[in-house]
Amino acid sequence: MTDTPARQHRPVTALTKTLPPWSLIAAGAVAGGLLGGTYGLVKTPSYTATSYVVAVPTARSDTATALGFAQVYGRVAPQLAVLGDAQVWAGVPVETLRESVRTATSPDAPMVSVTATSSRPDLAADMANAVARALTRHAGDTERSTHVELQQFARAVEPTEPSSAPARVTGLVGASAGGLLGGLALLVRPRRPVDRAGRPAAVPGPALAADAHGQL
Repeated sequence: MTDTPARQHRPVTALTKTLPPWSLIAAGAVAGGLLGGTYGLVKTPSYTATSYVVAVPTARSDTATALGFAQVYGRVAPQLAVLGDAQVWAGVPVETLRESVRTATSPDAPMVSVTATSSRPDLAADMANAVARALTRHAGDTERSTHVELQQFARAVEPTEPSSAPARVTGLVGASAGGLLGGLALLVRPRRPVDRAGRPAAVPGPALAADAHGQL
């Protein structure tokens, strides 16, 4: 009974030895491509929409001041005071806005971009426009002290294509990762020992044997 596992293991070992080394890379690439493609098909697509607001200096201000306040407004946009008003127009909770909306500013232009991501294209546009509207309203409340007016530069439009990677891209990424892992496995696998069982034992020649006998 002890020979049965060994006998079953021998064909697998022999098959592994007969496979070419690049088979590990090919198997990893195929497996990774299948997993990546399946993930791209199963994952819910996401849509991204962006709205832009611009800081405009008044008669008692200048462009440098507007640029500085644009940086401030970009940091204020994700705060609760702004998102609390935006949730009314977007129709979603504050936590959803906090998780889905991102702002960005430019060091060269007094502009703030408000980007929202959602599984629904219409909701992504609504959230971006709602946060931009709430930010503009809060900036208007402090315009007398800042001397900077925040105006909407471009409204977010409903995206027509998802921003998430399609199945063919995730499949290619998975195939690349699987091939890389297969190559690493090929590098770290143990080397096969050299089989010395079939080599005959070395026997000293007649001359060497006679010399050794005379010395004794």
